[in-house]
Amino acid sequence: MADVAVVGAGPYGLSVAAHTAALGLDVVVFGEPMGTWARNMPRGMLLKSEPQNSGLAAPGNSHSFVAFCEINSLPCARSLPIPVERFVDYGRWFQRQAVPHLDPSMVTAVRTAGGGFVLELANGDQARARAVVLAVGVVPFARRPEPLAAFPSTLASHTIDHHDLSGFTGRDVTVVGAGQAALETAVLLDEAGARVRLVARAERLRWNGVPVPRRPLRDRVLAPESGLGSGWRTWVYANMPHTVRRLPGSTRRHIARTALGPAGAWWLRDRFVDRVPTLLGYRITDAAADGDRVRLSLTDADERPHQIDTDHVVCGTGFVVDLRRLPLLDPVLADGLRRDGLAPWLSPYFETSMPGLYAVGLMAKQTFGPGMQFVQGTAFAARRVAAHLARTLPRRSVAVPAEAVRAGAAAR
Repeated sequence: MADVAVVGAGPYGLSVAAHTAALGLDVVVFGEPMGTWARNMPRGMLLKSEPQNSGLAAPGNSHSFVAFCEINSLPCARSLPIPVERFVDYGRWFQRQAVPHLDPSMVTAVRTAGGGFVLELANGDQARARAVVLAVGVVPFARRPEPLAAFPSTLASHTIDHHDLSGFTGRDVTVVGAGQAALETAVLLDEAGARVRLVARAERLRWNGVPVPRRPLRDRVLAPESGLGSGWRTWVYANMPHTVRRLPGSTRRHIARTALGPAGAWWLRDRFVDRVPTLLGYRITDAAADGDRVRLSLTDADERPHQIDTDHVVCGTGFVVDLRRLPLLDPVLADGLRRDGLAPWLSPYFETSMPGLYAVGLMAKQTFGPGMQFVQGTAFAARRVAAHLARTLPRRSVAVPAEAVRAGAAAR
């Protein structure tokens, strides 16, 4: 029986495993390293985060993205966006360096048993662990507008469903949304030869500003920089996520819904403007399948109707954590978890109401704020979870340094 099983081998799962293993616990990670990034992100995508904020978390800040680029003689300037393929290579390098105990098997079920947990694997095997960390990423929580929710994938899909967009060449495609995923997917579809348009409820599109290498002191004081952008609120979300957890539930839920709203990267703007037609200020009121096409009914702010006939709809409408959409959790276990709305309630150490079961990444956004949906949040989550596991699980043969245990409680 392992001390800790981590379900998911993306940035959060690998970061938690690296910190936990460094504290002497027996850890095994399940999943394909960087699988979602390799299979569910569109070919040609560029990361929105800058190199210094794109590193996975290991003790002592070792194995950073910048270090990976230096070792491999790769360009790594602040103004140079990161290709998703390079980020996948980095994550797999990180895994080989910091998380050697990995099982690529897919976990299909997690249930409690004998004071611990049993994990059912897709190959028919079982694994047992004293504690489980859910680092399942975003795929289970992809959100489609209600009129499109029941459509088959041949007619309507989500941005997270596509790695190769070449199959849309010559087809009429409607992208829904105003955030980076929607905007970049629309650009990549256009560049792949699709006839594409963008529909969004927003009255106008927002674009992030070009990074300024040397901001005046006054600007830095009024709007400090962080891994999530500039401004004091954003700085708190990035550097003090524990303070978000202390806010009233209604305030946290509002932050989760509205903070760091939809915006496109500065480097994408020239590839989008004057190339992708847009219908802004429209919401989808109905959708109907018409043979192998989709008919969308829209209304603007003045309730004026509009209609679109299209071959396919790609929804860039974000993600909403809902425990009901996580089928790997045993129903008895899932139903017994305390909830914060549809998301799991989490302790200051990312532990659910079931002792020994933790959740990180997007599943923690409603508790710790919007930083948990970005790679930048891995360090905080990994330190907190690892320190708590080291305190609460039986010690193995390797001693846990007191200062490492204290690190997880330092921001109470």
